[in-house]
Amino acid sequence: MRYLFLFVLFFYLNNAFAQKNVLFEFGDAKCLNSLIDGKSVDQPLRWIDVNTSSDTWEVNGDILVSTGNPIGVIRSEKMYQNFILQVEWRHLQQGGNSGVFVWCDALPDAESRLPNGVEVQMLELDWVNQNKKNGEVQPIAYVHGELFGAGTVTTVPDNPRGERSKSIENRCLGVGQWNKYTVVCIDGTIKLSVNGKYVNGVRLASNRKGYLCLEAEGAPIEFKNLHLIELDGGVISDQHIVKEILN
Repeated sequence: MRYLFLFVLFFYLNNAFAQKNVLFEFGDAKCLNSLIDGKSVDQPLRWIDVNTSSDTWEVNGDILVSTGNPIGVIRSEKMYQNFILQVEWRHLQQGGNSGVFVWCDALPDAESRLPNGVEVQMLELDWVNQNKKNGEVQPIAYVHGELFGAGTVTTVPDNPRGERSKSIENRCLGVGQWNKYTVVCIDGTIKLSVNGKYVNGVRLASNRKGYLCLEAEGAPIEFKNLHLIELDGGVISDQHIVKEILN
């Protein structure tokens, strides 16, 4: 009886400790097969702070609000391999910066405070005016859903801008207006739709299973309607899977 009591106590304390890391629930996940069968049950996505703070994020009804500070990320509780992600976002400040990381290790670099993964860029349109290069305004496509391997992660761009992939058409709306991203991630290939049209992609990502991360990068931003549909797994080797983080 004593050993049973100790086991139950250990399980309770361990579970309680894990729950302390969960900041909030936002968005939902479902399985494609159960969705087709009409038996889908939405599972809330649970988010864990990595290196921001509880003051950085606030769930206000159906909207997740980020102050953007301190710079860093929150991560999903679970890792994902093949999936479709849809999310709406809008910047509240001209030139704002943010993004979503997929297949991410959720281990931020000490200097940049950002982790290794594939970033789906979310820059507000005025960013190019505020960050001229050699006195010249950079192409507007730079802010429009750029995809790239961040940190140690590598990808092959569909529409190269150096090692990054830029969108072939600008479809983003400016400050205060909602944008919709649909991100399809399958076996190292990512395709991005912006406001109803696929305009960018990368392939041969060195990470192919990992965490989702939402980024705070110095400017206020809002997210809503975040939905994830898990697809069937593919052939994958250990080198493409990030190390699991024990909550």
